[in-house]
Amino acid sequence: MKHLLVFPLLLVFISASAQDSAISSTEPLDSNLFTKESLDEYNKLSKRASEIKFEVGAVDLENQVNLNIPAGFKFLKKNDAEWVVFDLWGNPRSEGILGMIVKEDYEVLEANGWAFVLSFEKMGYVKDDDAAKINYDELLKEMQQGEVEENKERVKNGFSEIHMLGWASRPYYDKTKNTLHWAKSLKFSDNEDTTLNYDVRVLGRYGILSMNAVGTIGELDDIKASIPEVVDIARFNQGNAYKDFDSGVDEVAAVTIGGLVAGKLLAKAGILALFLKNIKLIILAIGGAGAMIWKKIKGKKQEESIANS
Repeated sequence: MKHLLVFPLLLVFISASAQDSAISSTEPLDSNLFTKESLDEYNKLSKRASEIKFEVGAVDLENQVNLNIPAGFKFLKKNDAEWVVFDLWGNPRSEGILGMIVKEDYEVLEANGWAFVLSFEKMGYVKDDDAAKINYDELLKEMQQGEVEENKERVKNGFSEIHMLGWASRPYYDKTKNTLHWAKSLKFSDNEDTTLNYDVRVLGRYGILSMNAVGTIGELDDIKASIPEVVDIARFNQGNAYKDFDSGVDEVAAVTIGGLVAGKLLAKAGILALFLKNIKLIILAIGGAGAMIWKKIKGKKQEESIANS
């Protein structure tokens, strides 16, 4: 996504971190550092975030998928998830988001914390015959070679280039559960940080449930540790499951397992596939600057404390 260095959004992400306590409403920000307009915007976003009602337990998604949100996780419904992805994170608007799965301690305005964005792609029945035959090292090379033309198009449309560094987690297909998951390590041309793109696909009769994790490369181990539980959260309803496929009447997808990993979905899934495949948190673009400003705030407070002692 485009790296939008929007100051009000910067305030959101420096308001809390894993190492430092959040800026509270009773602890006003230094007016010499922040404008009234920025503070007003921060308060507006904070109010909207406080209105989100997280769900646990059984959740139905568009009459095709059942979610069972276990202890340790929580779910943001469609409207709230769209607000986070489009309004808070600043991604271009697109159709198809069903919700978000996050850990139970996740805070919407928290600087650190990953989330799985859910969408359904009605592409037909994806055959898995090739799953055990794919050479993922060769596939990686092909994907990297294809970056040249893709990046030309991204730059043309005002986006930064994306370079795939390698597999952060090699693709794995569970034939018993009909689930596929893998992670890519990415580098955006205008950012020094390495980005994590973790993808989970649950195959169904009429298409796939996409569960795309957005986070930092430093969160990879935590995301990987959560994958077994995340994969089991979603189940297609009776009649919509992978095993319910009827070759006499059902449409077969134009891609197979290898195509899903390579991201060759646009012909069937539309722009959302490109959007989710390349999704990147604003925090990854401005996190370094946010950390510096937060340290500046802390340093200024410490100086004032010493001066007054």
